[in-house]
Amino acid sequence: MLTLDDIETPAVLLDRERVERNLQKAQAYADSHGLKLRPHIKTHKLPHLAARQVELGACGITCQKLGEAEIMADAGLSDILLTFNIVGPAKLRRLKALAERVTLAVTADSAATIDGYAGTFRAEAPLTVFVECDTGMGRCGVPTADEALALAQRIDAAEGLHFGGLMTFPAAGKPDEAARWLDEACRKLKTAGLDVPVVTSGGTPDMWRAHEAEVVTEYRPGTYIYMDRSQVARDACTFDECALHVLATVVSAPTPDRVVLDAGSKTLSSDTLGLEGFGFIPAYPEARIASLSEEHGVVDVSACERRPAIGDRIEIVPNHACVVTNLFDEVHFVGSNGHVERVRVAARGRVD
Repeated sequence: MLTLDDIETPAVLLDRERVERNLQKAQAYADSHGLKLRPHIKTHKLPHLAARQVELGACGITCQKLGEAEIMADAGLSDILLTFNIVGPAKLRRLKALAERVTLAVTADSAATIDGYAGTFRAEAPLTVFVECDTGMGRCGVPTADEALALAQRIDAAEGLHFGGLMTFPAAGKPDEAARWLDEACRKLKTAGLDVPVVTSGGTPDMWRAHEAEVVTEYRPGTYIYMDRSQVARDACTFDECALHVLATVVSAPTPDRVVLDAGSKTLSSDTLGLEGFGFIPAYPEARIASLSEEHGVVDVSACERRPAIGDRIEIVPNHACVVTNLFDEVHFVGSNGHVERVRVAARGRVD
């Protein structure tokens, strides 16, 4: 039977009970406000957790990459929204094969992407396509409601496509701005005679305000399943709700003010997300993970009343759980009884 003492560092630990509580809390929130929940699996990349999300009431799942969606389909997940422009003959062939196995929807923010879909799918088995809208994030998406209307009309006119609605990933902290944008777009589409079956938004930082945007019918949180330091900073959770910790070992203590961990950028990632340092150490809250090289994490312990010694194992709440998941082949679920289950991260590393 595997225990924590058997785990070599660095490693990812997942508190099984916290994961379950996070899932249930989000689903209860969505249910109480009449929102459909379509969780994004990019955070965990684990088919059994995706299945649990659906079991609790999610209408389906969200994937960011075609390879992720294929793995989830292989595991029996049957309703997938792929929130990425799929471009090029090879990927379009794979997309068509995937659509023959599951209920599939995709997004588009250009006529070129829509034309690629239309040239691949036929009227007898149409592909559902959402127009991706840039409501303030500044990434993909059409920047104006008029452009959303033009693309929706192009989808609606294509024999092999079905217009699914509007999709956005809003900027964190700006759900009101996104709601106004989507309201305007929906009005324009409806005036033009186009129904908008679904308006799907996302983002864990503002998920507890999702009900305030009445235009939104579906929500796609991802990080909520594990939470992380960045979500604590944005008041989306507390540290007690952070289910993912990185287990690391102190391998050096060269000065009284500095210790070094066996967890660097290849473990914690280099993401700061606007925060100071590269993670939070609950057992040493005054410590600061000041810098990372590939395999080393340098911790400033000058403000600590006590400091860890060489050989001590410490747990870290990372800044960004989603990236950490993708850096490991395996994660370790820890039960309340201390028993540990090692699980392979099935969809990690899939960049296609």
